[in-house]
Formats: sequence, C-alpha cells, structure tokens
Amino acid sequence: MPLVTLLTDFGTADGYVAEMKGVLLTGSPGVQLVDISHDVPAQDVDFARLTFARYWRRFPAGTVHVVVVDPDVGTSRKALAVESDGRFAVGPDNGVLSPAMLLPDARAVALEIPHGASPTFHGRDVFAPAAVRLLNGTPLDAMGTPFSEAALRRTPEAQRRPDGGQDGVVLAVDRFGNLITNLTARGDGLVEIAGKLLRILRTYGEVDEGELLALVGSHALIEVAVRGGSAARTLGVGRGEPVTLRRAP
Repeated sequence: MPLVTLLTDFGTADGYVAEMKGVLLTGSPGVQLVDISHDVPAQDVDFARLTFARYWRRFPAGTVHVVVVDPDVGTSRKALAVESDGRFAVGPDNGVLSPAMLLPDARAVALEIPHGASPTFHGRDVFAPAAVRLLNGTPLDAMGTPFSEAALRRTPEAQRRPDGGQDGVVLAVDRFGNLITNLTARGDGLVEIAGKLLRILRTYGEVDEGELLALVGSHALIEVAVRGGSAARTLGVGRGEPVTLRRAP
C-alpha cells in the first residue's frame, strides 16, 4: 500500500491540510496517509527539520514524506523532490529536508512550478501533486532538473572542554516543556543551565513531582525536564540557551 506522511505548520482549523489530502487521495486513491504533525510552530524551519530527522527512516522503503514549513513560499526558493535511503521526500529548499539530503546516496531534483499554482500554497499545488507522481511510479529523474545546491542545515555539535565536559545549547523545546540540548553523555555527569546544576538521571521517576532533572532522551541527547511540569517555564529559557556538561566529581 502506498504510504505518505505529512508534516506541516498549518494546524487543523483552516482546511489547508484537508486540501492537500484531497489532492493526494484523488491522484492515488489507495494511498495511506499518516499525519506526523500539523502543529510545528509557524514558519519554524529548524523545529520541522529536527522533527523530520526523528522519523523519516523509521518508515518503510518507498514511503513519500511531504514536509511543508515554507516561510518563503512563492519566492525564488526551489521546490525539491529527494530520494534517499530508499525513501522519498518533497518540500521547499530551505533546509527542512536536510536529514535526508545529508546521506551519501541522496539525490534531489528541482520541481517545476505548475502553471496556475497558487504562490501562497505550494503544499497543495506543488508538493502534493509531486508526491502523487512519486506514488504512481514516476522516477525521480523524470520529476525535475537535477539539483546539487540544496540548502542544508546541520545540528550544531557541542564543543568539547579540556576537562572532558561539553559546552552546548538548547536545540528545541518539546510540547512537554523539555529542553532538548545538543549535549551527549553516557554515565554520570552534571548539567549546568540557567544557574542550576543537575545530575544526569535515568528516568523522570527518580525525582519528586515538580523537580528539575537532566536525563538522556530517546535520541541520545541530554534533555532538561521537570517531572510533571515544564522546564522551559520553570527556568524561563528556550532555544539557544547555553548549557554545559560537567564531569561528575
């Protein structure tokens, strides 16, 4: 069964997502649609990139991923279709597709903008039709012009300290208010953020309700959290906040 995932910042109140689904279901009636999220913060390309990185290779080969977080829609930015690791992705050339583009076997083509496409809604008029063509077996090379200058965004790496620690930043704040950093650690350590020094624990359950903690999340990055609450609200910080990993004494 053909499979399409959808990641946008459209929300679900205005019918934009439904319009895209209508195009997909009309062009490929047997397609299975998977809503990843439509609650990406508006125009937040980096948040969408980090979200896309989490899931795109978890889906089976042949999946078509549609990612539409597109602050420059209608401008000269390119519209892309990408093939990477046996999967496909379509979306704007603003770095949101970087997780797929950074693999060695990745290939991209620049899509032609169809005559009459709305300059404000490429999700419906460019990316959904491109996904339909891929679902229906059109080879990537027949989708557009080979494109090797795609915009790439990379997650910044934490800087190593002479004492074996790391200096990093908060990359994102998830819906629980957890602060996801670019620090990596195994074993003991102390995380310093916003004047607090937190020992790295294994689970949320190791502290009492309302207490701050640091732990290694499911993608091996250190997160700062509050059990039953929001670390972002408690500490009054967000993306870009400096954070340091110190070796445990």
